[in-house]
Amino acid sequence: MIEQLKYLIPVILLGLSWVAVLLGGWWTTLIPAITFGLVPLLELVLPTPATPDQSPRRYHDILLLMASLGQVGLTILLMAQVSSGALSGLSLFGAVATVGIAAGAFGINIAHELGHRRTRLAQDGAKMLLLTTLYMHFFIEHNRGHHANVATPNDPASAPRGMGLYRFWWRSLTGSYRSAWAIESRRLARKDQPWLTWDNEMVRFTVIQLVAVMAAGAVFGPLALMCWLVSALIGVLLLETVNYIEHYGLERTQDERGRYERVQPLHSWNAEHPLGRALLFELTRHADHHAYPGRSYPALRHQPDSPQLPTGYPGMILVSLVPPLWFRVMDPHVDAEHSRLSRAHAEGR
Repeated sequence: MIEQLKYLIPVILLGLSWVAVLLGGWWTTLIPAITFGLVPLLELVLPTPATPDQSPRRYHDILLLMASLGQVGLTILLMAQVSSGALSGLSLFGAVATVGIAAGAFGINIAHELGHRRTRLAQDGAKMLLLTTLYMHFFIEHNRGHHANVATPNDPASAPRGMGLYRFWWRSLTGSYRSAWAIESRRLARKDQPWLTWDNEMVRFTVIQLVAVMAAGAVFGPLALMCWLVSALIGVLLLETVNYIEHYGLERTQDERGRYERVQPLHSWNAEHPLGRALLFELTRHADHHAYPGRSYPALRHQPDSPQLPTGYPGMILVSLVPPLWFRVMDPHVDAEHSRLSRAHAEGR
């Protein structure tokens, strides 16, 4: 029962985000303080026990639906509150940070979950959520680019050893966008269609996002629009920071023909910390996700052969913001992992 109820934690935090934006004042410090203060501290001291495997239930999808609608509504609420003058000064900054954190944790993260599902409804829901961060090309690049190229130089979202976070942000932001256009152009070329057509999903995404921005500015005004754009940027940078953490320094080997080995659990960093797993709908069991992309979040399993992070995602995000500290913490783990894999290859395993 506890295993089922733990996924209420992110829904409760999303509800607190609504309260913060509605009430303003000190409430707007609550979500940043919990996410990057309380949670990292708890994950340093709480045990990481083995948990039983679960089977997806309708309850899990209902939670995703609630969080999805809550995130879209929260984005609109922020602009409405700013437009009405209900938020100003530090409350305004806190509200923007709160919505930005929600955009990364719920908007993009749940879109990631839904985007891997095969139903039209789920995929349309993923695109709707990605619209809240103006990052709709993630739907194309992640599913058809990142999963194929992960842990290789061809993947802009896989950070090589020695690359700092801020350099990685630029690499992933620009490279992923270019990759999404290239993926769609190749798809259309195979059908003898030009790239500039409404059938190009990147063209559609661009138009939809431009219309959304113009509509938001017209309805809520320029200040509210700017607050949305800043919150969207915070959400996107949180996503890219998580990308940085998930695959830093890990590499797939090539055979004599230059073909990369298949994606395995050893090509993603995992974090088994139960609080972070619940908050992020099991995103931290990332190795199993890459090995089995079709598995829904409650069905993801611990992969004992995957490399494990020293602490959970919220704590590692904080560490990554200080590159010298990140290198000091993570490079020995990367080197140890490479040594382990080299021994395994030498032994023919």
